[in-house]
Amino acid sequence: MKPDTQQLNRLSIQVRRDILRMVHAVNSGHPGGSLGCTEFFVALYQNLMDRKDTFDMNGIGEDLFFLSNGHISPVFYSVLARSGYFPVAELATFRHINSRLQGHPTTHEGLPGVRIASGSLGQGLSVAIGAAQAKKLNNDSNIVYSLHGDGELQEGQNWEAIMYASAKKVDNIIATIDLNGKQIDGSTDEVLPMGSIKAKFEAFDWEVLEIKEGNNIEAIIAGMTDAKAKTGKGKPVCVLLHTEMGHGVDFMMHTHAWHGKAPNDAQLEAALSQNYSEGESDY
Repeated sequence: MKPDTQQLNRLSIQVRRDILRMVHAVNSGHPGGSLGCTEFFVALYQNLMDRKDTFDMNGIGEDLFFLSNGHISPVFYSVLARSGYFPVAELATFRHINSRLQGHPTTHEGLPGVRIASGSLGQGLSVAIGAAQAKKLNNDSNIVYSLHGDGELQEGQNWEAIMYASAKKVDNIIATIDLNGKQIDGSTDEVLPMGSIKAKFEAFDWEVLEIKEGNNIEAIIAGMTDAKAKTGKGKPVCVLLHTEMGHGVDFMMHTHAWHGKAPNDAQLEAALSQNYSEGESDY
């Protein structure tokens, strides 16, 4: 039985606590985008994806997920652990030497749940499309999900992949864009304005949906369920997920400053106090 909305919201609070503590412990990492995508990851792994209890690299007969903007590894690791892929206690090794939980996910450590290395931006969609085509060749009806930053779309390889997916009718993929309007050096409009991302995807012949409340569990589940219903109809599907960077911590929201900065001791305590957990416990 899938967890209800209250359970998912409680898990989201715990994941935010994990993110904050992981980044603080090593004074390194990317809390802003991780906090902004917490509800998406929780909804994806706890409600939306058709996934197996055990992990193998091929992922035949199950939905797959590829994280392209790999710097938000804290939220990825937390949700993977809290979804049973590896022990929650291992979160304490984040960014340690010889840890499986490096700053950007990699495959050579053999961490369950991770199928690609995603440190260099702009490459995840190409991989996801390849996996989606492999599923078609294998007569596998499952879906491939991917996540990308809006600033990441400034990388040119994305647009080659976007063009290819529609031309080859890769209609078993749902690419979600974390549309928070911020990147490490400022707002996306200040760094490199991209105009209407929706219009661009539509011009490349994708089916495009928007989730306006990207930090609301129910809105995410409803929007992604709608997206799933639009797969298999000849077009790849794009979801524009409107999120707030640093969501859940008042002094981290509405700024790009926490894209890649760890909180100090006092800031950690303040942030944790805003995310009191009534569900699972800290690692």
